[in-house]
Amino acid sequence: MPVPSIDAGVLDRGGIRLAIAGPVATITLDRPDVLNAQTPATWQALRHIGEQLDPDVRVVVVRGSGRAFSAGLDRRMFTGEPVDGEPGGLPGMLSLSAEEADAKIASYQAGFTWLSDPARVTIAAVQGHAIGAGFQLALACDFRVLAEDARFCMAETGLGLVPDLGGTLPLVRLVGYSRAAELCVTSRRVSAEESLRIGLANSVVPLDGLDAAVEELVAAVLKPLPGAVSETLALIAAAADGPEPQAQLALERAAQLRRLRSLAALSAQS
Repeated sequence: MPVPSIDAGVLDRGGIRLAIAGPVATITLDRPDVLNAQTPATWQALRHIGEQLDPDVRVVVVRGSGRAFSAGLDRRMFTGEPVDGEPGGLPGMLSLSAEEADAKIASYQAGFTWLSDPARVTIAAVQGHAIGAGFQLALACDFRVLAEDARFCMAETGLGLVPDLGGTLPLVRLVGYSRAAELCVTSRRVSAEESLRIGLANSVVPLDGLDAAVEELVAAVLKPLPGAVSETLALIAAAADGPEPQAQLALERAAQLRRLRSLAALSAQS
């Protein structure tokens, strides 16, 4: 179903497909040739959808095309070359003032944070790799349905960076401080079976059963009245442990900018 308020050009530049069927929107990361690697244009497209999506949409499903959910950041983000009109990738952040860089990362975070708004139920349908930004995108959703081949990994620390797309708070809420710290610091890959055991996944199904499992969950969450669902989600979010979300997002941005400066200094010395 076409959505007049949504700019198809923004979605195309971000490698995103959007389909609306009644109260259900499906967002598909559609760059299978690079395992749905993400760029700033991806985050702009996600943010645009969140800003323009019709209030009558009650459920949002996020998925990846091909054999992976998302392999994280596009490699060009690390080289300093322009990426989809964004000059300099991550190294380019250092040419901005502190205020400009903070605002830039905040705009990236906005592509993820709307998915946790209790106004809608959001579901990540994950197959294959969900690494770094891909893992954080899955964490932004209310539910995660995993295929048996799914693998989560918070790769940022191994690259000298920090998770700064809103992933730290939901990760701690799901698995606790100690487990979250271990997953982030070691950057190890977490299987679908372990994800289910430690609380990262709501369910794990055979790969060929992923679509059916998501459809079943969508049907279940559409049964209650919309107001009851949104109010319940808001209550659960308020009851969860952890700092105020906006404060955590600001901490992520500040830490990432410190890491970028440190990495630049190390590179200059070598």
